Amino acid sequence: MGFLKIDNLYKVYGKDDSQVTALDGVSLSIEKGDFTAIIGSSGSGKSTLLHAIAGVDVPTSGKIFLNGQDIYAQSRHNLAIFRRRQVGLIYQFHNLIPTLNVVENITLPILMDRRKVNKERLNNLLELLGLEDRRTHLPNQLSGGQQQRVAIGRALMNTPQVMLADEPTGSLDSRNGHEIIKLLKKSNREYGQTLILVTHDNHIALQADRIIRISDGKVVRDERQVRRS
Repeated sequence: MGFLKIDNLYKVYGKDDSQVTALDGVSLSIEKGDFTAIIGSSGSGKSTLLHAIAGVDVPTSGKIFLNGQDIYAQSRHNLAIFRRRQVGLIYQFHNLIPTLNVVENITLPILMDRRKVNKERLNNLLELLGLEDRRTHLPNQLSGGQQQRVAIGRALMNTPQVMLADEPTGSLDSRNGHEIIKLLKKSNREYGQTLILVTHDNHIALQADRIIRISDGKVVRDERQVRRS
C-alpha cells in the first residue's frame, strides 16, 4: 500500500434532482515525499478531493489511508487531532486570525493542541519564510505575499506528513506566486514532506513530480514528470 491511498472515493452533494457528484470513484496512490499537482477546470472536483484528503470534507463512500490508517475510521476527536498534527492545509486566501500577530498565527495549531512551541523550529521557519523582522506584525500590516508565507508557516509548524495547498498563488501577483511555489518546493525537498497542490496554472503543475488531471469528478490523466530544480 502506498503512503497515501485513495480507494474508490465518492462525494455527492444534495439529493434527488439537485444531486451533484463531485467525486466519482476516484482511486489513486501517492508515494511519500512526492510533489503531486492536481489540475482541472472549475467544478471538476479537485478541491473536493484535496479537502477529503485533509479530513475536512467527509466522503460519501470510499476510503482514504495514510500510512495504512483509514483516516475516516477514527472518532471525531481523533480526526481533529489528525488534521492538526498530520496535515498542513494552505488555502488560496490566507485565513489568518486578524487579532493575532505573525508568531501567534504560526504557532496557533501547537497552542490549540496544548503543546509546547519548539522555539528552534519556529525561528528556523521565520528565517525560511523571510519573516524574522515581522514577528509581531498583525496580518493587516503585511503584504499579500507575506500573509501567505505566514499561512505556510502555520501549516509547517506541526511538521505534518502531508502538505495540501489549494490554489495557494491564486490571490497573488506573479512575483509573489513564484516565491510561494519556491517555498513549498523547498519544504517538500528539505523536510521530505509529501506535497499535493491544486492549481489551474500549467506552469506550476509542470514543476511537480506528477500531474493528475480531474474532470467531472474522475481521474482522466495521471503522468509522472522529470523532477525539476
